[in-house]
Amino acid sequence: MPRKKNSGINCYFLSLIILGCLVLITLVICLVCLPSIIEDEFGKSAPGMSLLNRFYYAIQLLVYEDDLITPLDPAGIFQNFTIKVNEPASSVIYRLQSEGLIKNAEAMRIYLLYSGLDTALKAGTHQLSSAMSPVEIANTIQTMNQIVIDFSVLPGWRVEEIAASLPTSGLQITPEQFIQASRQFPAGLSFSKDLPETATCEGFLFPDVIQVPRTASADQLIQSFLQNFDQNLSEEIKNGFTNQGLTLYQAVILASIVEREAIVDDEMPLIASVYINRLSSNMKLDADPTVQYALGFQPSKQTWWANPLSMEDLQIDSPFNTYLYPGLPPAPIANPGMDALRAVAYPQSSPYLYFRSACDGSGRHNFAQTYEEQLANACP
Repeated sequence: MPRKKNSGINCYFLSLIILGCLVLITLVICLVCLPSIIEDEFGKSAPGMSLLNRFYYAIQLLVYEDDLITPLDPAGIFQNFTIKVNEPASSVIYRLQSEGLIKNAEAMRIYLLYSGLDTALKAGTHQLSSAMSPVEIANTIQTMNQIVIDFSVLPGWRVEEIAASLPTSGLQITPEQFIQASRQFPAGLSFSKDLPETATCEGFLFPDVIQVPRTASADQLIQSFLQNFDQNLSEEIKNGFTNQGLTLYQAVILASIVEREAIVDDEMPLIASVYINRLSSNMKLDADPTVQYALGFQPSKQTWWANPLSMEDLQIDSPFNTYLYPGLPPAPIANPGMDALRAVAYPQSSPYLYFRSACDGSGRHNFAQTYEEQLANACP
């Protein structure tokens, strides 16, 4: 009897071992094969995703398969869907569901995470339809096939920096085409009559995010920014320029210097006052940004704005070098934003003639009335 009992126990444990092995083999097969099956259906997973995460998302995608490959409304019509610059994927997904383009936001979220498309959504206006499956929609909004592109210019960018952003913008404009088009006179605008014949578009490409057709030409893109400048140039601002004894063109030149000089926006009116005080006192502006502009692109540092400047840099013979030549440079050195334009129109009243960077790394400046005070403000 004891032998039979032991034999029964042994058979029981043997069965458990065999069952455990079968379960383990099944799990291994699932772990290895399921991601491959999902890959056939939904494409490859995001680069660098671990096998465990691929298995996790594979199970999720199986659960949501119908919601992902079936259109919400086979008779749906196309509509414009705009993704804002830097809009989070979660916001985009929520709006896709709320605007009746997809059925299940969670299913879309899982697919985007699995495929890595959550970080590849392209800002701009896309044409989408509920007759498209969520997978088709997801792949559409990470391509450059938008009918309208959100294109941005940052305050203080010079023309070449704007041009450098074009290859990744989705627009069919080369940097060379843009630079060439920017050299034209800004004609046909309300402020055109106030500009000298030598003026180009530099300084008047108003920093902003604008929507332009994907097929826009360089001339059309530039015209959009010029019109934006025109619309933002209020009578109040123009009167402010006049009150400072500046023409529109002179004011834009000075604003471009202020834009490049200021790190902290709230210092712009005070920096503008220093330059206006210097102009009134027939002093040279001694503005570093004008020298940086004259130096141009620095291959060793991959920047258009060399910093710090050497004593040799300050001797570059250029009409833009305000350390050598008095008065304003002959043209704007960048495209100023509204804060800089307003700072020139309404500078802070001050007795200062000098300023230099503070030593605390804050980006602020120390201001001085005399050259002796300026020297005393030097960093140890």
